[in-house]
Parts: sequence; structure tokens; C-alpha cells
Amino acid sequence: MTIKDMFSKERVNFNLRASTKDQVLDELIDILEADEKIIDKKEFKKAVLKREEEFSTGIGMGIAIPHGKSSAVRQASIVFGRSNKGIDYESMDDKPAYLFFLIAVPEQSNDVHLRALNEISRKLMHPDIREKIFKAESFEDFIKVFEE
Repeated sequence: MTIKDMFSKERVNFNLRASTKDQVLDELIDILEADEKIIDKKEFKKAVLKREEEFSTGIGMGIAIPHGKSSAVRQASIVFGRSNKGIDYESMDDKPAYLFFLIAVPEQSNDVHLRALNEISRKLMHPDIREKIFKAESFEDFIKVFEE
């Protein structure tokens, strides 16, 4: 499974309403639940929050990559969300996050989430890539970035 395969037009939101870290996690997890990629959203959120306790997945540069490995996940998936106003995500650079990539993987997955994290992080190190994602208006615009 490639990272591109983990995305779907059903799991993209270009206008997140959330204004807090907790709200953005709920909004992204709700998208996973609506697309039937998770069985139990409370259980999955626990896995994501447990990971956040170690240190924030707000990596800086306006990006957050929360992730969780849980038996509540049916299929490895990524939800993308964009906040136009920015959200305080306790990021490493103390700046708001605008681009969110929630990675969900089943408990029995080997290193799927690590590969996804690595690939997303590498892509987003480039300012031009971040700009293209921030300006994307459709799933097609968004996914082109991961095809380059």
C-alpha cells in the first residue's frame, strides 16, 4: 500500500471548523468514522491522545501529523484537513498548524504508519509543496502533490 492509496476524496476537508487541538482531532476522527475506516472513534481517539502525550505531533511549519495504531481501525487510512485560520496545536515551533494529516492504522500493522509519516514529512519539508497543498481546492489538486 502506497501513501497515495491511503488518501481518499471522502477523507479530505479543505475548511476545518475546529478552533482547538481537541476539536480538530474530533473533526478528523469523525471523517474516518463516516467513511467506515474505524469501528470505535472513542477508542481510536485514545490511541491518538496517548501518542500526543509523548510529544506533540505538531511538527512545525504549519503542519500536524497526529496518528494512532489501534484495534478500532478497520483499514489503514489518512484524513487530510486544512484550517484557513490556524489552530494552536502545541507545535514544536509554537506556531499555529494549518495542514493536518491524521494517520490511522490497525493494531496489527507493521510499519505502515511509520512509512506514511516519513513520506509525508519528507514531502512537506519543501515550502513549494506546502504552498500547493494550502492552495488546493479539490482532491485532484491535493493528490497531485503526492504523485510528483
